[in-house]
Amino acid sequence: MRHAICGLLAASAISLAIAAPAAAQSYQFKTVNLVVGATPGGGYDTYTRLLARSYAQYLPGNPTIIVQNMPGSGSLKAVLYLDTTAPKDGSVITAFNPGVIVESLTAPEKIKLKLSDVAWIGSITADLRACYAWHATGVKTWDDLMKRANFNIGTQQTGSSSYNNAATLKNLYGAKIKIITGYPGSAEERLAIERGELDGGCGAWSSNPPNWLTEKKITPLVKFTPDAIPNLQAGVPFAGDLLKNDDDKTVLKLLTAADRVGRPYIASKSVPADRIALLRKGFDGAIKDAQFVAEAAKADLPLVGSLDGASAAKIIDEIYNAPPRLIEKAKETVR
Repeated sequence: MRHAICGLLAASAISLAIAAPAAAQSYQFKTVNLVVGATPGGGYDTYTRLLARSYAQYLPGNPTIIVQNMPGSGSLKAVLYLDTTAPKDGSVITAFNPGVIVESLTAPEKIKLKLSDVAWIGSITADLRACYAWHATGVKTWDDLMKRANFNIGTQQTGSSSYNNAATLKNLYGAKIKIITGYPGSAEERLAIERGELDGGCGAWSSNPPNWLTEKKITPLVKFTPDAIPNLQAGVPFAGDLLKNDDDKTVLKLLTAADRVGRPYIASKSVPADRIALLRKGFDGAIKDAQFVAEAAKADLPLVGSLDGASAAKIIDEIYNAPPRLIEKAKETVR
């Protein structure tokens, strides 16, 4: 009898072990909302709408994918939405400006959130950023910028990636930059540049309108990556090469570390782990999909340094583990 009972218990344990992953795989998504923390027409919106066209086929249930724009506070509003009123069932993913990561480090009293406290789904591409001048300004080189008495750059608000780039030029290099905040998104900033309200801007090079490049309406002045940037001519200086002080170089590296997760997608950590795993697996499949890659290439959208969720989360942990002395200097740089 004892042998029979032990046999039954062993069989039950095996049955439960098999059933657990099967139960996880049985979950079927019905709708997944991709919430973009920016206005329509910018880079974050464009990449997300591209993702929306391929994501469903890589998720159980082949769900309806809805893109929802939720601009506000440099995309912080969309990030905070995940742990406030958003459903915690895996049906909401946020795409946000990685400047929030830096601001959570340099202004924790304002953000009150660590991006290590969210579930990372992945990143489509690294952010390949550069600052540029509008052709009518006559500013054509880095030296021209440094000689300029005033150069207006617009951004959403303090803490966005474009703000951090502009503040870095101002405070780390001494460029006479005037930062004008309050633009809802990069699309509105570009309109202001064309109207002559702004002298130029900083952002992902791929987000600039194609005609700006083909018609030479903007001149790149400096880039924030040592790597080559698609459609950016050779000879544009790397910001790190323009610094001589080692501490300044390390601070620049810290302030641009979030660019490695340039087009990030996150969910609430309150979402069950098995659903996060499904969302991650689907994301990895979607951004490698042949049609997705072809459409990105057709739209001149770089796919450089894409990351899975675990790799993105590791980068975020590295950022938060920076030495306090350098974090303090980074704070001074972006104030």
